[in-house]
Formats: sequence, C-alpha cells, structure tokens
Amino acid sequence: MGQKINPLGFRLGITQIHYSFWFAKPKYFSMGLQEDERIRRCIHNYVQNKKKISSGFEGIAYMRIQKKIDLIQVMIYIGFPNLLREGLLSTWIGEELQRNVQKKFHRIFNIVIIKIEKPYAQPNILAEYIALQFKNRVSVRKIMKKVIELTEQTDTKGIQVQIAGRIDGKEIARVEWIREGRVPLQTICAKIDYCSYTIRTIYGNLGIKIWIFANK
Repeated sequence: MGQKINPLGFRLGITQIHYSFWFAKPKYFSMGLQEDERIRRCIHNYVQNKKKISSGFEGIAYMRIQKKIDLIQVMIYIGFPNLLREGLLSTWIGEELQRNVQKKFHRIFNIVIIKIEKPYAQPNILAEYIALQFKNRVSVRKIMKKVIELTEQTDTKGIQVQIAGRIDGKEIARVEWIREGRVPLQTICAKIDYCSYTIRTIYGNLGIKIWIFANK
C-alpha cells in the first residue's frame, strides 16, 4: 500500500503536516487550492526570471502558506541563499517579490524566507540537482551515486531515487533506481519525505521520484 499512494498524504496527521493552513466553505475549497498553486508558481517564476544563474536550480525546498482574513503569509524554505544573493536576496526579503505577488493577486502578503540547515536532506533540492546534472549530460549511474554521497553528509536513515523515461535518449524507456539504507514505505510512523519531479528533454519527459527516510 505504501507504493500505491503518495507517501506524504499517507502519513498526513501522523508524521507529516499540511503545506497550507486555512479554512473555507466547501464551495470555495477548490478555489483556495487553485490560488495556492498560483502563488507557488508565481514565486517560482519570479525566482527564475530574476536569478543571475539560468541553470534552473532554485534551491527552494518547499513553501508553507497561511491564510488569514486580511493577510496571506508565505514561508519559503530555501537551502542555498547564496544562489540568490546577487541582486535578488536583498530585494526579495524586503519589497520586490512581495509587491510583485500583491500586484497579481490583489491581496496583502507577508513573505518570509527561512534557511534550511541541511539542504541535501530535502528531496526537492536533490531533484533539482539531478535535473541540472542531466542538462550537463552526466551519466545516470554517476548522478545517482553522487546523490547518495550528498545525503550521507546528513543524518538521514535511507534514500531511494528512481528515474524513468528515455534515459540518455534511448529508443526504449526504462527505469533506473538506487537505494541506500532503509526506506520503509509501508510504515506509517516512519517520516518519509517525498517528491515527484519532471524534466523536459528533447527526447521526452523524464520522471524523478525521491524518497528520504528522515529522522524525526
């Protein structure tokens, strides 16, 4: 069962919490979800447009959104603030990003950036790293071994990486995966961080899935 459901939703309320915090009437619930997705997409697009390095590596682990009656608070957890330091980080914390989002949504926002101490323990950052290595035409097995080395520097108990699609431009799609340590997908009490990431290549889309068994 652990392999047939999203590991985050499977453990919601036990070891995982919601990325969005707000209340709405049932008929407005879908509108709230769509608004959350537009807010996240707007922030990602802003980072890509303003960043000096056009590699696609953002370093954003995840975002949490809290909606109040007259305020929307967005907490952005980022692993590598140095990537955004040139011309972006100073204005991002202050005014520019906040004004940009408020202008599009006509709401009052409070955007806060929180630095993560161990970025390579976050699956979204590892997925962006894998996508960057694919753009540099690094072999799949070498990428996976490097990811395992990066996670060994953290206190994670295990990691599993899976890449599927037309890898290296082969005619037949295949699945490559690697596992290090324990990844108990069927144990509800185990804190599993998970992400699904898509890379667009000239041969088609590649799908990346990462499971990390993290310490509580």
